[in-house]
Amino acid sequence: MPVRTPDPEPGDNGDEREPLGASFSGASANPNANPGWLSEVELAEARRRLPMIYVEALPVRTDGMGAVTQVGILLRATPLGEMTRTLVSGRVRYGETVRDALFRHLENDLGPMAFPLLPPSPTPLTVAEYFPLPGMTAFHDDRQHAVSLVYVVPVTGTCEPRQDALEVTWLSPQEAASDALSDEMEGGRGTLIRLALASVGALR
Repeated sequence: MPVRTPDPEPGDNGDEREPLGASFSGASANPNANPGWLSEVELAEARRRLPMIYVEALPVRTDGMGAVTQVGILLRATPLGEMTRTLVSGRVRYGETVRDALFRHLENDLGPMAFPLLPPSPTPLTVAEYFPLPGMTAFHDDRQHAVSLVYVVPVTGTCEPRQDALEVTWLSPQEAASDALSDEMEGGRGTLIRLALASVGALR
């Protein structure tokens, strides 16, 4: 299934997101919001010529010993009305740190009361490379070549999805790593979930 990673839109508060598969509206909505944003035409041209940098996060809940007890999977609707499962994800803005990008996308998808626990200098558990041509890696994005830094992020607050995320489904690590869920994930992200859970010792 092709991946349609949502991109944030430069609104006044900087937290609006492009719906899945929709075109990027560029800086015309607010030209002064961020000088690093590109118009729709410029973004399409950049995607033809340059890899795009993303962050992806698997939200988890942990017990008092730090062991993962639940895994949060997002439910989104595609422009064609299809339902798909995915991770928290989005592009890194020009001039933005990776940590700030992670926090912004977690807040965008999970709400401001999720309270993610991010270290001062987040280190990705892996780097996922998405290509427009299927088969080059386990990951596919039909729009672009994307390089994604992948993280496991504990959240301690209340998650209330907003914008293009319809809901967060909390699953056990075994359910999240199942073939049934992997078949619902976009762009090969079922593989990322298994890698992420293995990296924190949540798969046995």
